[in-house]
Amino acid sequence: MKGIITVFLKQDVLDPQGRAVMGSLKGLGFGEVQDVRIGKSIEVVLDGLSVDEADSRLRRMCESILVNPVIEDSQIEIVED
Repeated sequence: MKGIITVFLKQDVLDPQGRAVMGSLKGLGFGEVQDVRIGKSIEVVLDGLSVDEADSRLRRMCESILVNPVIEDSQIEIVED
């Protein structure tokens, strides 16, 4: 199975990359764009775990190293092969 962790800045944290992309999109004629937030996706392949165990392990990975809880939030998705 695979865990997909999406990490993104908390809503109240300034996202300069997102602002730059938004400016570029507007400059290219996409005037409907009101906000852009940049994040990252991390895929972790897991073996021999139940879905509940995988979720628990992925959450511990996020708490240990993958997510800075001061400025970032995360979302976990588990995909079974």
